[in-house]
Amino acid sequence: MYKIDFNNPIHVYFMGIGGISMSGLAEILLNEGFTVSGSDITETDLTRTLAAKGAFIFYQQCAANLCPRPGIPPIDLVVYTAAIKDDNPEFAAMLETNLCSITRADLLGQIMKNYDLPIAIAGTHGKTTTTGMVSEILLAAGLDPTLSIGGILNSINGNLHIGDSEYFITEACEYTNSFLSFFPKIAIILNIEADHMDFFTDIKQIRKSFHDFAALLPKDGLLVINGDIDGIEEIVCGLNCHILTFGLHNPHYDYCASNISYDCEARPTFTVKIAAKGSDKDNLFEGVYALGSRGEHNAMNALASIALADFLKINPPIVKKALGNFTGTKRRFEEKGKCQGFTIIDDYAHHPTEIRATLKTARNYPHRDIWCVFQPHTYTRTKVFLDEFAEALSLSDKIIVIDIYAAREKNTVGISAKDLAEAVTLRGKECYYIATSFGFDNAEKFILKNLKKDDLLITMGAGDVVNIGDNLLEK
Repeated sequence: MYKIDFNNPIHVYFMGIGGISMSGLAEILLNEGFTVSGSDITETDLTRTLAAKGAFIFYQQCAANLCPRPGIPPIDLVVYTAAIKDDNPEFAAMLETNLCSITRADLLGQIMKNYDLPIAIAGTHGKTTTTGMVSEILLAAGLDPTLSIGGILNSINGNLHIGDSEYFITEACEYTNSFLSFFPKIAIILNIEADHMDFFTDIKQIRKSFHDFAALLPKDGLLVINGDIDGIEEIVCGLNCHILTFGLHNPHYDYCASNISYDCEARPTFTVKIAAKGSDKDNLFEGVYALGSRGEHNAMNALASIALADFLKINPPIVKKALGNFTGTKRRFEEKGKCQGFTIIDDYAHHPTEIRATLKTARNYPHRDIWCVFQPHTYTRTKVFLDEFAEALSLSDKIIVIDIYAAREKNTVGISAKDLAEAVTLRGKECYYIATSFGFDNAEKFILKNLKKDDLLITMGAGDVVNIGDNLLEK
């Protein structure tokens, strides 16, 4: 594998430079004096930021982008993601010209080596929010970490902060075993469930991947792990690092949250008890926490963040204030505004567990009827979890299912959004399938005709369903 010498900046080309993770890595290299170029399909705020900082960006993916250009040094290294396929013209040109290349995960791992305290946050769900919480805490504590987040953090108005300390905080995704290229000193594992079944064959393989990730931690490192994970003993077996567990309502965990209640907008308050070995009997991290983010799942994410903050000996009042100020990241139960008297919320949920968490949160939020506009993400995930999706969506009062967002896939499994809508209907729920392959106009017209004052509309999915809410607010 190509090894980057950060003392000798080179020209690095990013395929898909506008991605939430790729754009952050590109900006880190720009800050280190590297020449950066890359391509993406559309211009966004992220690509405009990179261009303003000196990156050369092309808004089409073609072989010519990798050719020498006047005024730009020759490309030394190409970075690509798992989303890039063999038939991508740039990828084919890279192979044909024998350009050196590494994956996004390999680059992130090499960057992590430049820091004494790299922190990696993993799990099937909650990575972005928990990374945001941990980031908010360390920023509030004045530790000035470098952050690479898979979402937009409101307090920095972006997905990246380049700090001036030994701390580096990033998400760690299991897809294609990406996080096995990392070098964490501290890690959080929030949960382990079946997902990314276009890569993994079964849950056993996923669990092994998480075990191998945890095994990357050094002897003086720390693993913070959800004690409710099935067969947790198998995940932590043979680890040499320090281990702390967290969870709800179980006093045997090192960090336990109980007495959860909610305010009128679904923000939880809970009590933390600590049984961690070596903790002071009168640990000041014990007590009542009130979150600025919503839902029981965020109480769990906050608990993991509290355990990490305690390990780092951050002042407890700073942690409480930071968690109270943290309102979430973009596309995580994000309030978009009101249209014709109904409220629009947008959420990134694209797995049945995430859908359940979001809709349970909505039950504690002001509403008349809860309408969910769901855009399934990838054909494989829709096929594998069809019944689970239908069951989770049934927590909504009324459901609209729009066409599947294909992302990196082609429909080789014979599934459609209409199949999911029929599965929801079979559960006795009012569900509508609306075709959106040629745009969202019909879905938006249906919403404007059928939603009433004080209804709650949740646009949900990992694709471009967010545009529905944005379009409605512009009308």
